[in-house]
Amino acid sequence: MLGEKLWLLLLNFGVVPLVLSIIAFLLMGSGLDDIIMAALLPLSAGGILAGLFISKRRVRSGGLPELITLFFLPLAYTALLWAVFMLISGGFYGANSWLFYSIFHLALAPIYFLAMFSGEGRLFLWAPLAYELAFFGGVLITTIIIKVRPFMNRKQLVPILLVFFLAIGTGVTVQWHRSQTVLPSYGFQYGGGYSSTDLTPYEVTNLANKLPKLAAPSTFTIKNPSEMPILDGAEAAFPVYSAFANAAYENIGKEMDRAGEIVSFTNTIYAYERLLSGEADIYFGAIPSKEQLEMAKKDGKELVMTPIGKEAFVFFVNPSNPVNSLKVSDIQEIYSGKVKNWSGIGGKREKIIAFQRPKNSGSQTLLEKIMGDTPIMKPLKEDVPEGMGGIIEQVADYRNYDISIGFSFRFFATGMKKNPNIKLLAIDGVEPNPENIASGKYPFTASLYAITVKDNPKQAIKPFLEWMQGPQGQEIVERIGYSRASE
Repeated sequence: MLGEKLWLLLLNFGVVPLVLSIIAFLLMGSGLDDIIMAALLPLSAGGILAGLFISKRRVRSGGLPELITLFFLPLAYTALLWAVFMLISGGFYGANSWLFYSIFHLALAPIYFLAMFSGEGRLFLWAPLAYELAFFGGVLITTIIIKVRPFMNRKQLVPILLVFFLAIGTGVTVQWHRSQTVLPSYGFQYGGGYSSTDLTPYEVTNLANKLPKLAAPSTFTIKNPSEMPILDGAEAAFPVYSAFANAAYENIGKEMDRAGEIVSFTNTIYAYERLLSGEADIYFGAIPSKEQLEMAKKDGKELVMTPIGKEAFVFFVNPSNPVNSLKVSDIQEIYSGKVKNWSGIGGKREKIIAFQRPKNSGSQTLLEKIMGDTPIMKPLKEDVPEGMGGIIEQVADYRNYDISIGFSFRFFATGMKKNPNIKLLAIDGVEPNPENIASGKYPFTASLYAITVKDNPKQAIKPFLEWMQGPQGQEIVERIGYSRASE
């Protein structure tokens, strides 16, 4: 009898779901966009049919009632296994430990393979439950149609159900705790993996670009492409240095083969590394972080920081938020985690969701400067599907929830990546408008720098920097949307 039960379990919860998972795998690989539906439909339909088939056969032989309890075992096994791996991984479906989960649930390995590489970690639980619950549903349908009252051994059934519900509860608790600091993927596809907005309107090779044009010929020009300093920098600074190159680099827009190399963009973190390694000649952005300054010192490089413009570092919220102004101390208390509810700073009685930026990014560096010696709480993160690269965990990008607060540079938030559904906050009652930025009255005014390495041998760098600080360079800075450095 024991051998027969093991055979029933192996057939109905091993062989059959393996066949169904192969069918689901083929459906998912055929271009069907909804991976969840492609996986769950065959498993659910197949589970019901398998349950109906086996239960009808057992009814004829009179052996169904005593097997009902047996069919609950896979449910308990799935729940317990999922709970254990949720605890091991902390609820992160991108963890390598889920590979071993797949080994223990070998029948659904084809589905788990795509789940791991498509970012649909929910299938680790949903796929087996879809089949097992559907199978049990098929059994129940048979008992209802044939009017057989199934016998269930309570002494066996209660412990099985207890394990199931405790395990599910444990896994859900882990998931809930993770949801407090990790959000679902925002779904934004970063251009080239670097940019969070479309930079095409500011590219020198784009004949319809929106870069400002000087009324008179540039007083400084570089004709030879080999003498043109290679530019790189922060995303918010790209329009500025692209406009500089467009004005001072002769025919740069026609240098289709090399323009992307000369006027490059790899964002703050990588651009600094390129500056120190000599791959880039001038970096454009905010003041370097402590780590980046240490990196330069370790490499024996002396950085020369030339201010070329002024910008406001702004904090923003949803327009429905009644808070219009924050004190510097409020910012410090929010981002240290001391104040967690808007009611503590004049808002509604709702939790504060405070977004940050990746470490060593220009805006995060300025937040660290504002915080001073006050430790910053751990940032919100998100699970990001990486196509065939699995799931990675990264700092979550800003979402405009009613209770969110985020930060950026004013030009980026209101110009490059304009969002009409955010409200810029005043700091200590001072609005981040052009007048207050130019005068320095707004407390979070930041300089935009052109940063170079002192021993760079390129002769064009010094006169180029002088031109940037001169009338034409400052005209471009202002027309892009920044304030002049000299104001």
